[in-house]
Amino acid sequence: MRSKQTMQATLSSANRGATLALLILAAGLASCSSDESAGRGGGAAPAPPTTVITTLAADTAWVDQIEALGTARAKESVTITAKVTETVARVNFSDGDLVSERQLLVDLSGRAEVAGLEEAQANYTEALQQYRRQVELVEAGTIARSQLDSLVATRDAAKARMDATRARLADRVIVAPFAGLLGFRQVSPGTLVTPGTAIATLDDVSLIKLDFSIPERFLAAVAIGQSIRARSAAWPEVHFEGRLTTIGSRVDPVTRAVTLRAEVPNTEAQLRPGMLLTVELLLPARQTIAIPELALMQVGSQQSVFRVDAEGVVSQVQVKSGSRRRGEVEIVEGLAAGDRIVVEGIVKLRPGARVVEAK
Repeated sequence: MRSKQTMQATLSSANRGATLALLILAAGLASCSSDESAGRGGGAAPAPPTTVITTLAADTAWVDQIEALGTARAKESVTITAKVTETVARVNFSDGDLVSERQLLVDLSGRAEVAGLEEAQANYTEALQQYRRQVELVEAGTIARSQLDSLVATRDAAKARMDATRARLADRVIVAPFAGLLGFRQVSPGTLVTPGTAIATLDDVSLIKLDFSIPERFLAAVAIGQSIRARSAAWPEVHFEGRLTTIGSRVDPVTRAVTLRAEVPNTEAQLRPGMLLTVELLLPARQTIAIPELALMQVGSQQSVFRVDAEGVVSQVQVKSGSRRRGEVEIVEGLAAGDRIVVEGIVKLRPGARVVEAK
């Protein structure tokens, strides 16, 4: 009886082992079938192309700029002063007047000087008349020519005294040496002035001289006649155009900078002497390859762009950039004119990805 039970247990164990073996075999066959199906192309579909915006690397004219800070100066500038000690008789201008050349500004004339000039003119007129009468008598043979010489000396002396008196009187009449804009009036009628007393400032602001400094390393790149562009905090939207006129003869041994001077037309009198201006010196144009700044990727010291081939596949190209200007960057190595590069959509790309142009 026991032997029969043992035999049944053995058969039952054998059946369970066979069943397990069949299950393992079925799983292996299913796996093989799945692998074969994948090998025949039954996997997931390829990713669709990425939509991007591209542009062509262009061979364009590039103008380098040197930026600096400059100080505006008037074309002509002077402080008008008195030449003699005298009392102001009349002031013929107001603060901030625009005056013309030789316009009367201040009269220091006194009655004594005017009377002295009138006396000198009268003496000269009398001496001249005496001389002319004697010339007629000499020509008629009435008197000797030697008597005429003393009259010549008298005439010339009278003329010299008249000229000296007129010069002294001219020192008491102060006029504008050139056309320009007057500053604040410093005297009033009745003011006693002495030589050197400031009366007013006068500036010719029709043209502004703009002085600025650049590092000596740029000295070889600048030349007379180059264009400059200036901006002022007082007129932030206005660009003042001018020309470089002078290059300083010395380099500052402390700052290693050279001073340049440009001339800027100021027909609307917006600029005033002493103003601080931001200056952009425009160097001669040169041909180079330029791309939008958005297309350039910077990782550490490595720079690259995504270039698109004729099949619409992108590749990452290492490049080297040069100068920059608003929205653009110069490429000195790595690209050729006509290469198509990705501008927008870069973050979604990997080398070898397919792209299409956004519409």
